Amino acid sequence: MTLISAHGRDRGRDRDRGRDRDRGQTTIEFLGMTPLIILTLVLMWQFALVGYTFTLAGNAADEAVRAGTAAAPGEREAACEQAGLDKLDGAWKGDATVTCGGTGFVTADVDLKVPVLFPGAIGFPFTVHGHAGAVEEAKD
Repeated sequence: MTLISAHGRDRGRDRDRGRDRDRGQTTIEFLGMTPLIILTLVLMWQFALVGYTFTLAGNAADEAVRAGTAAAPGEREAACEQAGLDKLDGAWKGDATVTCGGTGFVTADVDLKVPVLFPGAIGFPFTVHGHAGAVEEAKD
């Protein structure tokens, strides 16, 4: 049984012709969306690097101040800076600055550059700042 339209044509054949015209449409749409998909993935990766840099800066500052409070007063700054740099990965260590200071209340500031897409390559022109402070430990 064949359905005939009001114009005398076979509807099944018209439907098949419509499918033939749409063949490859999904591929074309996917290829058109590919740059947007890639851009979205690149931006998500970059945001992950920014977040990781904030985490590293905070952890390095915490470790630096912990080492600074436990060190002797004459060795405080060197121990503090060394501990802060030791906790950084090689890609972030290159441009890192660790500044320690204070008596009675020891502070540590860590500044790191955020890498662009690949750690160790180039960095953004701004820095991420980590800060920590702790009361000096009493020596008995």
